[in-house]
Amino acid sequence: MQLILASQSPRRRELFELIGLPFTAVTSDADEDIPSFTSPGSFVEQLALRKAQAVYATHPGCCVVGADTIVWLDDEIIGKPTNREDAYRILRRLSGRTHTVYTGLAVRTDAGAEVIHDTTLVTFAALSDDEIWHYIDSGEPMDKAGAYGVQGLGAIFVQRVEGCYFTVIGMPVPILYQMLKRAGIRPKDM
Repeated sequence: MQLILASQSPRRRELFELIGLPFTAVTSDADEDIPSFTSPGSFVEQLALRKAQAVYATHPGCCVVGADTIVWLDDEIIGKPTNREDAYRILRRLSGRTHTVYTGLAVRTDAGAEVIHDTTLVTFAALSDDEIWHYIDSGEPMDKAGAYGVQGLGAIFVQRVEGCYFTVIGMPVPILYQMLKRAGIRPKDM
């Protein structure tokens, strides 16, 4: 069964490669607008499933993996910054505080779909304005939920990660591996 990652995210592709299975990355055209949701976990699960379903619709018979990641703070989704000022506002809010990262995963096959989410707590150091603007000048925060990349320069702000590090990057690899095994997909030599 062909394995497809419903994402063009370079970070997700790199993490997917850790599993050691051949796959194809296909961009999902799923509608990402969810006007109401019961919890941040249900939000990322719905988006992950939408992405997987959209790609599966054009690739039946395949195993399609969808994923979505958000940062949650003060009962609010902190998405990707829209501009430099928004990145500053987001990083100022995260400064010296602990937030939760939610990543939803969906594995869709002919047999149906399995959908889960994982959470990880991330604690930031207190940041000065100079540190925030220096980081924004690097360009790294502009395409990331929460305006930071824990796997890049943003790592210098992270004091503590409680949970799966890969969840923060956007693909909880150990959980995904177990989901793929349940779907009947695993490396040939295991």
